[in-house]
Amino acid sequence: MATATITGKGQVTIPAEVRQRMGLGTGDRIEFVELATGDFAIKPAIDDVRSLKGALRKPQKPVGVDDMNAAIRKRVAAGRGR
Repeated sequence: MATATITGKGQVTIPAEVRQRMGLGTGDRIEFVELATGDFAIKPAIDDVRSLKGALRKPQKPVGVDDMNAAIRKRVAAGRGR
């Protein structure tokens, strides 16, 4: 069983084996879930794609493929194609 120590700031380093088995990487978020027994479980904090609904506003007018291609060519020509 993997163990970790809590620092004075309340921080914990998750052991590499646990991170690997959970599929966690740098910058990933985790959730602490309280179980019915009063214990806690740790799980990756993965938002459902439906939670993004409404995050972007609709454009005032539809953008066509030709307009998108022109914008891409303009950025590439300006050296900001990344």
